[in-house]
Amino acid sequence: MLNRRAFLWLAGATALPVSRLTGGRPGAPAWVSAQRGGGPAAYPDPLPPSVAALTSMRDRAKPITSEERRGRIERARRLMADRKIDAIILTAGTSLTYFTGIRWGGSERLFAVVIPKVGNPYVVTPAFEEDRTREQLAAGPLAHTDVATWQEDESPFALVQQGLKDRGIAGAAPALRVVSATPVTASCRMIKDAHELELMRLACQVTLTCYEAVFKALAPGMTQDQAGRLIGAAYNRLGFPGFANVQVGEYTALPHGSITPQTIREGTIVMIDDGCTVEGYQSDITRTFVLGKATDKMRKVFEIVHAAQAAALKAARPGVPLENIDTAARTVIVDAGYGPGFKYFTHRLGHGMGMDGHEWPYLVKNNMFGWETALKLQPGMVFSDEPGIYIRGEFGVRLEDDMHITDGGAELFTPQSPSIENPFGT
Repeated sequence: MLNRRAFLWLAGATALPVSRLTGGRPGAPAWVSAQRGGGPAAYPDPLPPSVAALTSMRDRAKPITSEERRGRIERARRLMADRKIDAIILTAGTSLTYFTGIRWGGSERLFAVVIPKVGNPYVVTPAFEEDRTREQLAAGPLAHTDVATWQEDESPFALVQQGLKDRGIAGAAPALRVVSATPVTASCRMIKDAHELELMRLACQVTLTCYEAVFKALAPGMTQDQAGRLIGAAYNRLGFPGFANVQVGEYTALPHGSITPQTIREGTIVMIDDGCTVEGYQSDITRTFVLGKATDKMRKVFEIVHAAQAAALKAARPGVPLENIDTAARTVIVDAGYGPGFKYFTHRLGHGMGMDGHEWPYLVKNNMFGWETALKLQPGMVFSDEPGIYIRGEFGVRLEDDMHITDGGAELFTPQSPSIENPFGT
């Protein structure tokens, strides 16, 4: 009998950060509570003009079709044949949605889609979830697949085993060799087609539009939470779910910030980071700026980071090892006096992007997870390009745009931030 440890499930998961909803400072603008997406949100009333002027961009997003998902399954099967893998098993997570369109939360009850190299896929699901399972199957590429159900006092792994036997894959299940399916699923997901790139480009445009509207509405004395609520209101008007982490002053020197309450002051650096979701695809953009006049040191650090981001973009082209792109940006920063190594630029240059905000592969050396050899850039890959300099106790500057690899080089979905005092060039 197969047991839970007999398989290496490939299932992506995304933790969505949630901003704290604390009270504003005395004398701040009125904030009203509103329900958005089943949870509490607090938006200013009335909205600042720059946010109120935003209109929905929702009609520009075209969903992924069942035919496109069927094409993904066929590509996975070709990769399975190349790697001598007879079947892959998908449980709750992003890869399940990528191939099937099914959205299923993880739990202690096994839900699995088994895709054999040859033959009809099949689903194993709790019996009480059969109707919900068939409802989702009917809307996707597996409408006519087999469904096996299990009761609470039965083992779902026996059904997985039986399905493999029925397809001639496993005559004796204990003899199965279990390997990670990451080289198959990741190899599919890391190369984006034109439709995926279109959705990611739109997500980036939505995020930058949101940030610019919020930048115009910020004022000294606002808390980070109030700024976060402005961002929520802006995304709401633009028609897409999104979030941003707002950090101020010395806390911008921590790449992922601090939970310490913060207030925006004139002449103090502000960092806004994160993105939105468009038909399941992500953006991830960071803008660092000052309201008012920046110091000479702030301007200089911004210029170094800007040059590092441009150097990475210039170095990126098909066939180049991923670590070389990190090196191109890191060399600019270290040569400017902010080194060695990871001392001031404390993280990798970038991460792969797609349906997850962070996914394979990564722009850093020793990037071989799940593969036999170090990866090289290929057309259709998408990464964050996000160099930074973080000076503990003072401030940090990070500039992040999303970059996709083309046949002849690379391009950013959004323009680089032109200056620390005028981050949107308007």
